[in-house]
Amino acid sequence: MGGRRRIISLIVLFASIFLVFNLLRLRGTDLRSTINNVPYPGKSRPHDAPTETELGRPYVLHDNHPISHLIGQADWAWRNYDSSRSKSFKQTVSKYRSKYGRHPPPKFDVWYEYARKRHVYNIDDFDQIMDDLRPFWAIDPPIIRRLAAHMWEIDADGVAGIHIRSKKIVKESNPSWRSETMVEVIKKFLEYLPDMDIAVNRFDQPRVVVPWKDMQGYLATETFRRQTLPEADGNFTSNMTEFLNTEVEHDEGPREDPGWYNAAGKQYMEIVKTACPPESPANIGQVASEASYKYQQGGVINNFNLSSDLCTVGPAIKDMHGFLFSATSISATKRLVPVFGECKVNVNSDILFPANMYWMHDDRYDYDDKYDKDWENKDEVVLWRGVTSGGTQVEDNWRRMHRQRLVLLLNSTNMENQEVRILSEQPEVIGAYENLRLFKPSSFAKQYTDVGFTEAIACDPNCSYIYDNALSFKPEVSLPEQFKSKYLVDVDGHSFSGRWRAFLESKSLGIKATIFREWHDSRLFAWRHFVPMDNRFDDIYTLLTYFIGVGDSGPNRSPGEPYVARHDAEAKRIAQQGREWANKVLRRDDIEIYMFRLLLEYGRLIDDDRDHIGYSGDGSELDKSDIGGGHY
Repeated sequence: MGGRRRIISLIVLFASIFLVFNLLRLRGTDLRSTINNVPYPGKSRPHDAPTETELGRPYVLHDNHPISHLIGQADWAWRNYDSSRSKSFKQTVSKYRSKYGRHPPPKFDVWYEYARKRHVYNIDDFDQIMDDLRPFWAIDPPIIRRLAAHMWEIDADGVAGIHIRSKKIVKESNPSWRSETMVEVIKKFLEYLPDMDIAVNRFDQPRVVVPWKDMQGYLATETFRRQTLPEADGNFTSNMTEFLNTEVEHDEGPREDPGWYNAAGKQYMEIVKTACPPESPANIGQVASEASYKYQQGGVINNFNLSSDLCTVGPAIKDMHGFLFSATSISATKRLVPVFGECKVNVNSDILFPANMYWMHDDRYDYDDKYDKDWENKDEVVLWRGVTSGGTQVEDNWRRMHRQRLVLLLNSTNMENQEVRILSEQPEVIGAYENLRLFKPSSFAKQYTDVGFTEAIACDPNCSYIYDNALSFKPEVSLPEQFKSKYLVDVDGHSFSGRWRAFLESKSLGIKATIFREWHDSRLFAWRHFVPMDNRFDDIYTLLTYFIGVGDSGPNRSPGEPYVARHDAEAKRIAQQGREWANKVLRRDDIEIYMFRLLLEYGRLIDDDRDHIGYSGDGSELDKSDIGGGHY
């Protein structure tokens, strides 16, 4: 009998240890958001999941909403990213050679010290630079230099020029606010740069679309040319030719034709598909590619990168985004030319650099905490304000523009008697969800959304009248005042949105839909730092009802009546993580670090001796000294 008691006691002990261990694994909001909420006695908690005893049905410990799973997956991906960072210069150099197949560029040790002193978070995360520059290894350096030197000369081509000689910026050609801001950043590390000409896109829209077959040839050449010589020259080459002669009024040197052509107002997917794989949806006319980037349940995004890949989603959204079917200006080329730009779509070969509005101090884009309340004190509101940018509007196309579709979809009057899809909890099982395609969102939108245009622009010739019977213009809300709201939607305009970094820096939760790529994309993790949204916006009510909650789960719930438990803790957590992360990896210091590395790599790329120059040490010399700071 005593032996039996001991066995039972041991079983109880091990079970208790197992339970405590698992509870300790669930930290803070993790615990709260993984276990169904239980109402406090005597306190009403609308939208929270009921207890088993209330409904007498199976109790599901884990919330099976796909968004809950995606949040967990994003946390795992970020932890893996975080743990893989190089902790020393020696590791950084070794990883560089292993990943890219060549030595780092000259002055890499100087850049490393510069980055460490400014507390760079991940010294390895510069793949965007390497991807952008990779195909240019197939182009002879003198050709790259000639293109960069002269592309600014025809004003209508929309290119500015920055010219560096002997550690000085000696000239700015056809300047714009973008190139002028870039100059201010470059001055921070100018003393370490070789001579170069930099061509900067002056237009909002990206420029370079290289045909698929040509690009594959360039990439194959780059791969073939990789090598790490035992000894490499640690200096850039001096006295090269083919730069702009800045000492004369008109340089008579040879030119290269960049091959610009005008495609404004044309269907952009006709250009895009030339740069897509032959078997891609863009080239075989396949529209139903959803399964590759979103769940069938609720339509929520599970692959944010693919959701903006026009080779994948282009056929579905080609008539739903203003840039794709009614761009105000498109000047493109099929030739691989070295144009630096602030954004691009996935098939563009522009060289990305941090947008000027992320560097300059402008009240329209700079974060200001004046009205940024703590989460609990914010308004339970989904906010968006903007102008009707995004493409040229006429009477028969404006309803298909991306911003206009967003405003119409979140307008309670427009959505009267309309039905949309959401994920609703199954009546039979707590925490299990199914598609509900008959959700009437009008009353939800009226209670929780504040979305509207402040002004009509980009009309041909003046289309503000077409909105008179459809939408009412709303008062402008300054950027700091927008932070009073919990949920901030961010969508494209003519190109990318300059407000995005400020949204991330705030205590509000950013909800993002875009077709454009920026310099920082690899640093941001969807579902950990922000909420991704489909460019068709067909998931928006699934997203909002998940975080805000909807319906009543009580015993009087009617068949087909929607119910989604409130996930406010999850929203707060993502907002907080996005804010903390932006303050670590999207700082002005990070822009300097990125630009310094970009121009060192570019300087090596245009060097006649590029295969034989670089940093060839093992990195141990810097690891013996205190470089200062860092997150290692």
